[in-house]
Amino acid sequence: MRKKIVAGNWKMNNTINEGLLLVDEILKGLSENQESDVLKIIAPSFIHLNSISNKISGIKNLELAAQDCHQAELGAYTGEVSAKMLVSTGCKYVIIGHSERRQYFLESNELLAKKVDTAMANGLIPIFCIGENLSQRNINQHFDVIKEQLQKSLFHLSANDFSKLIVAYEPVWAIGTGNTASSEQVQEIHSFIRLEVEKKYGVEISSRFSILYGGSCNAQNAKELFACADVDGGLIGGASLKAVDFIKIINSFL
Repeated sequence: MRKKIVAGNWKMNNTINEGLLLVDEILKGLSENQESDVLKIIAPSFIHLNSISNKISGIKNLELAAQDCHQAELGAYTGEVSAKMLVSTGCKYVIIGHSERRQYFLESNELLAKKVDTAMANGLIPIFCIGENLSQRNINQHFDVIKEQLQKSLFHLSANDFSKLIVAYEPVWAIGTGNTASSEQVQEIHSFIRLEVEKKYGVEISSRFSILYGGSCNAQNAKELFACADVDGGLIGGASLKAVDFIKIINSFL
């Protein structure tokens, strides 16, 4: 059975104190539903990792993720953070290839493949983001774009390594815009991703790896989106900054 996952990407938000308060609120909400088998992942900015790791250590089905890592193991890369450093804070997961990294930092599919390799070599599990922008969808290139992202950044992996990671589909046109893809559009793309993985790695792997939806998923639409056959959870942006909304999204699986 595929794992159900809700990951909260805080992006560039929250001071140290604000982050700790938010985690306390999330923990309080989770304590009211201790039987949930949904994997919860918190992805704050780098400054929070150590303190949040200490706070959530040992809590069942609650893990920590970083929002990025550098492709090199170490070196003279001022301002960057290595995979090994992330592991030392208690991180188990790392977001790679988010559309904002692709857009603002010009990260290519080839660069992202290197980041994936470095992350996995250090024991981190990538949450790898793929998706098309509005112009690509308008000219019906969305399937081609997603196929290319998979092939150039992930399909060099062995079957064993690929089976460990998580893929997040994020239609760029729906991130932070309030526009959400319809459940039919989401299912269509998720099904396409799973089929491409099946062609490359076989039905056993394609049927058990998790695909998250990452385009303005919120407390109001999560239940409908999570009911789609090939949607295994969400990579949540703005809604993860409010504990009550984040908990409602997690509980959408119930």
